[in-house]
Amino acid sequence: MIDDLFEFLREGVTPYHAAATAADWLDAAGFTRLEEADYWNLEPGRGYYILRNGSAVAAWRVPGHAIGGWRITASHSDAPGWKIKADTVTNDGCRRLSVEGYGGMNMATWLDRPLTVAGRVLLRTEDGVETRLVHFDRDLLVIPSLAIHMQRDVNKGREYNPQIDMQPVWGPADAPTLTDLLCEELGVQPEDILDRDLMLVTRQEPAVIGPKGEWFMAPRIDDLECAATTLLGFIDAAADTDSACAPLWLMLDNEEVGSSSRQGAASSFVRDVLDRILASIPHSAQMEYRALANSFLLSADNGHATHPNFAAKSDPAAPVRLGGGVVLKYNASQKYTTNALSGGIFRAICQKAGVPVQVFTNRADEPGGSTLGNLLSHTVPVPMADIGLAQLAMHSAVETAALADAEAMVRAVAAFYRVHLRALGDGAYTLE
Repeated sequence: MIDDLFEFLREGVTPYHAAATAADWLDAAGFTRLEEADYWNLEPGRGYYILRNGSAVAAWRVPGHAIGGWRITASHSDAPGWKIKADTVTNDGCRRLSVEGYGGMNMATWLDRPLTVAGRVLLRTEDGVETRLVHFDRDLLVIPSLAIHMQRDVNKGREYNPQIDMQPVWGPADAPTLTDLLCEELGVQPEDILDRDLMLVTRQEPAVIGPKGEWFMAPRIDDLECAATTLLGFIDAAADTDSACAPLWLMLDNEEVGSSSRQGAASSFVRDVLDRILASIPHSAQMEYRALANSFLLSADNGHATHPNFAAKSDPAAPVRLGGGVVLKYNASQKYTTNALSGGIFRAICQKAGVPVQVFTNRADEPGGSTLGNLLSHTVPVPMADIGLAQLAMHSAVETAALADAEAMVRAVAAFYRVHLRALGDGAYTLE
């Protein structure tokens, strides 16, 4: 499991690469890829998946009988970083790239570390337009900090200006341009490149740390750790689910910038998939409503561990520890969707599977951020719980988490997909 998790973190350098890696895993597990523009002919007992925008994935298995409910997990493929706006420009004897920030990040962590470029390129071909992924697997550029001799008070706090402080240095003035390297990498001419979505990428490999190898460090732990572990649980359990339950795995995009894109949680993507599945199999007029009433969704996005150097930043009533198990997240304003009903069901599933659960709440004087669940509830009104895995240094260029928690998430999600969960009304459920 750890090797698989590290592969996902290593390969998923952009949302497009994360989606391609998920597609490879689903292919290997026997799932069939569909296209949204094609006619769907779904067969009971088989698994399918689609990509939207090349960066969001929905995978499901058609049950053997009429769909009596949905079991859904949702994570996201994107992470805060730097989007490349333009090719290199010459400045004071150097070439620089022009970048702007994507999502909220700890800017200082991007300074003085080897970086590279990855993303997708749209090419003109004889047959039309083709999308190609690109990832320069080498140390390529850097965002150099200003020496302390020129900013003597830097260790007293610094506000970073993205336009000035965070523009990456590419090379000397006579160095090949980014377009030159793209053409060499893809075997094309400059006029063949129609457009591109490219990001700066940190070069650090996932690394196990701790006296007994308890923790690990890697870029993009938020939220590729949840994406990988929920996918592993989904693949492990998909064939063993209730014969009337349709398991669905989601990895959406653009969570870090509000989820309002056509492949984000605020879009119609998830409901489009559910409606298409129902439209592709025989069903009664009331099946859609009955299935939604007997459904459950886990919004899986990482949470904050209590920082040992800044414990006062966390709610003292709900300490979260690395290695303490899956995190169940609550918020009175429903930024997280967990309530007593959904939290109780998730706890019961984890107890049955022997998976530890810990609780995250914000300090009463600290506003919390939202994630996928409350946005998905606008189009998929089903009981939901917000869960995640504890980590330190969220939204840094490199983050830290615990290996035991990743394993706990796989077991919890597999148990979630396997459980026979039936809504009886008045907040009562059967759980087998």
